[in-house]
Amino acid sequence: ALKLRAGDKHCLVARSKCYLKLGDTENSLKDAEASLQNDKTFSKGLYQKAETLYTMGDFEFALVFYHRGYRLRPELQKFRLGIEKSQEAIVNCIGSPSSVKLENKEDLCFISRQAESKKANQKLQNKVTMDQKWTRKQRPVRNPKTERELLGELYADKAYLEKLLKDEDLMESSTKQGIKVADLVLSGISYLDTRSEFWQQQKPIYARVRERKLRQQRWIRDKKRKPAEVGRYIVKSMEDIDMLLTGDCPEESCKKAERVLKRIQGWSDDEVPNKNELIGNLHSCIGNAQLEMGQMEAALQSHKMDLEFARQNDLRDAVSRALGNVGRVYARIGKFQQAIDTWEEKIPMAKSSLEKTWLFHEIGRCYLELNEAGAAQNYGQKSLQSADEEGDAEWQLHATVLVAQAQVKLKDYRSAIMNFEKALEKAKLIHNEAAQKAIIIALDDVSKSFIEELNKRREEPTIAFSSPDYDFSSEDTKDDDFEKFREREESEESAENQDDEKQKEDARNYKEEHGNSKEGGSEQENK
Repeated sequence: ALKLRAGDKHCLVARSKCYLKLGDTENSLKDAEASLQNDKTFSKGLYQKAETLYTMGDFEFALVFYHRGYRLRPELQKFRLGIEKSQEAIVNCIGSPSSVKLENKEDLCFISRQAESKKANQKLQNKVTMDQKWTRKQRPVRNPKTERELLGELYADKAYLEKLLKDEDLMESSTKQGIKVADLVLSGISYLDTRSEFWQQQKPIYARVRERKLRQQRWIRDKKRKPAEVGRYIVKSMEDIDMLLTGDCPEESCKKAERVLKRIQGWSDDEVPNKNELIGNLHSCIGNAQLEMGQMEAALQSHKMDLEFARQNDLRDAVSRALGNVGRVYARIGKFQQAIDTWEEKIPMAKSSLEKTWLFHEIGRCYLELNEAGAAQNYGQKSLQSADEEGDAEWQLHATVLVAQAQVKLKDYRSAIMNFEKALEKAKLIHNEAAQKAIIIALDDVSKSFIEELNKRREEPTIAFSSPDYDFSSEDTKDDDFEKFREREESEESAENQDDEKQKEDARNYKEEHGNSKEGGSEQENK
């Protein structure tokens, strides 16, 4: 982002936050200062610089920038909290300001006053140093409640160490390495005191109390979540999941569905009355996304979980949906028989003619893949019948092609040619150029196979005319079909030849007329 827009203050603040999270305070401070270079009143930059200075331990400078931000944006709570925690950190480090006493003697000249103030500063520094040493030796006793709040789980350890201090015999003993137990105990207590002071500076008590109150408020608000809010959240989430999947973002759709699933599983049945149905639906969404990503085994497991939830809760529509999806996965991974068994179980649950069209077509396609052309033709005809009932031209095209392909496998070339011609008409009707090209190629291949078969039969010697089982009518019919097909081919060729002759004649006439007009024009010019 900074390469595209160099010096963008919002990007600089964002990078400064990242540096701060990584502990790189130097680069964090550089970015925070860079964000303020062109706009000294940029509140986000002021706050980020103050936070960085506070983390570096420069509490006084941090306090300055917290104050600047607070004057500019007094409505922002974070600046006020920054001021409070900086002041508390300063007090914890150097003690209370009440310990400093200043005297003003009016009878001294300017130089003497300056020298005296310098001397007073030296004394004050010495006093502060002594105070710090004293506080290290004798730390002020904190309120046990405050101590427990600061140390948390470690409070019990400190209490145990302080209890050990009262055992004089133990304190006088030493370890095998010659270290006194008293020194070890005191070092442990000193470490815990130091950590409690550090935690108090990083997150003061008032901040902890406020955070705890906010957590309680959020918990109560979530506890009292209104049904309308739950419904809106679920509807919006399902719409987002569907939009991501249709928008070629299956990975994001899958992640979103998993997050929503985890959240809904944590809600009670009272908050979500149709909880089991929603869980199954989300498993279905996850399975569809995994299928798009090519994760076949994971998709199969997700759809089977959807099927299991649907059967457990007697949800007929959900069972139908899950069976359809499981069959799709089986077909994609080449397990055509399992796909057929799954889809055939779904047939009684199909509600519309369009759903039956799709279902019969897919079952027929699987039978075709298994080289069971008879069953494929049967389901293709069922699919075509349902498509005719629905009046869907596109599915009529798919079903007709399936029937024709099955008839090719059965070597019923005459019927296959008829159905391919019907399919070609449908493809032209819906302006599907890709389908037209594919059907023309298939029709050409079937026609060649049909001609080859008829030629072979004509070349075979006539046998067993006296046989009672010989069917003369069928042979005559095939011969008639062959003659008709040849006649149609010849008529098409003659029509093409006639068109060519006509075009050539038109061209000759046009040239003659055009040439005469040119000659006439030249004569006029000569005249």
